[in-house]
Amino acid sequence: MTAVAPDHTTGSTGRPVPAVPVEVHFDDLDALGMLHNARYPVLVERAWTALWNERGLVFEGDWDAAGDFCNAVKELTVSYEAPVLRPGTYAVHLWIERLGNTGLTYGFRFCSADGATTYARGRRVLVRLDPGTLRPTRWSDGFRACAQDLLPQG
Repeated sequence: MTAVAPDHTTGSTGRPVPAVPVEVHFDDLDALGMLHNARYPVLVERAWTALWNERGLVFEGDWDAAGDFCNAVKELTVSYEAPVLRPGTYAVHLWIERLGNTGLTYGFRFCSADGATTYARGRRVLVRLDPGTLRPTRWSDGFRACAQDLLPQG
């Protein structure tokens, strides 16, 4: 499902980052025929879900058993660089900028399927939550192991 991106698509990790294909549908476009600004975070979220699922981390609908999928967005920043004007297959490049005890900051680049055109880029801060208390809790060792190649080098 994912492919390693060419060298020009490294995030802040300094490593090539995964490129996950996403589909833009006609009904994702706004009245001006552009991908609606609110759809970018949804498509990025779908790309992350596909990446984690590929790595064996799956949410199956039970919040008590959700583990690392029980998290909340603390911050989201998106910079829109060019409009997406038609349905089709695009790509989202993903990396982790910081993995703390309970927090995680990731970066993304929404681009053409071949990586040549950047449409948007941004970052998102998540906080891992305990499903019973909704208080911050530590990311699991399994999650940390799955995330290692997405972290900055060194």
